Amino acid sequence: MLLGTIMNELRDETVAASALMQLGDVILVAEVDAARAPHEESIGEYVSGAAQRFARKASDEDWLALMTALERTDNPAATCLTTMVKWSIASDAKSNEPDAIAAGCACGGGAGSCHESP
Repeated sequence: MLLGTIMNELRDETVAASALMQLGDVILVAEVDAARAPHEESIGEYVSGAAQRFARKASDEDWLALMTALERTDNPAATCLTTMVKWSIASDAKSNEPDAIAAGCACGGGAGSCHESP
């Protein structure tokens, strides 16, 4: 399956939720459930959004890590989804840090954010 195909399919929150459940990673599902709650999103909405946020905001290093992982796996769809969701969970955790909250938004202030340092 091509990366573009995976990304397009993950735009559908029903497909995204189903794909997450098919991974069989109960810890990741619990992490997604905890991460989605503050945003009042369904699991499918969070997973779909995670893929879209990764596509828009991930650094070159994050993309390189994903491409490397995809080259080494027998299940590229699962690897792609797992990588993007874990990246999004980590990004959300950063945006909940006191410095980011004090800045008045939840962007986290990192690369690609609205408070990125010049």
